[in-house]
Amino acid sequence: MYEGIIQELIDELGRLPGIGPKSAQRIAFHILQTETYDVTRLAEVLLEIREKVRFCEICGNVAEEATCSICRDPRRSPATICVVEEAKDVVAIERTREFRGLYHVLGGAISPIDGVGPDDLRIRSLVQRLADGVVTEVIIATDPNLEGEATATYLTRLLVQPNLRVTRLASGLPVGGDLEYADEVTLGRAFEGRRLVQH
Repeated sequence: MYEGIIQELIDELGRLPGIGPKSAQRIAFHILQTETYDVTRLAEVLLEIREKVRFCEICGNVAEEATCSICRDPRRSPATICVVEEAKDVVAIERTREFRGLYHVLGGAISPIDGVGPDDLRIRSLVQRLADGVVTEVIIATDPNLEGEATATYLTRLLVQPNLRVTRLASGLPVGGDLEYADEVTLGRAFEGRRLVQH
């Protein structure tokens, strides 16, 4: 434990997701010891984020305007929507440069233990987006964990409509992984998702 404001800074940093006590302490001392570190700029950016950043009215992605840059892009296909849990998942998929459709950010996953049900997510707005019949495929890209699977199962049952394909991202063995270290669920998924090798 440190005195006063130093401990307060460590405590505040430690409240951020993914930052444990040791990391919080390391960041705090980096800020203290590095003379060139611009604390004022960091504070300004944090305040600006609170003021400027909001969520896209259409898809729920982060945006600085009413709609995000992806929803405004006329080159994106409106026929395909990729459903993800969080805005950070959009960034992960965009890095692949494989997907040219639109997104829908749920804002989480169904988790009864945490008290998160379907009504707490942006599922109703997803159904509304499908009402005009423009969308022909919904790709469910929720996390491959218990909550993500529950959400995917719920959406699969909910989105049964004529002329609408509902697909799920494949999951299985990671590239560069060893079979002996794969858990049963991952290995089972790899078998389910196997595909024909062309010769």
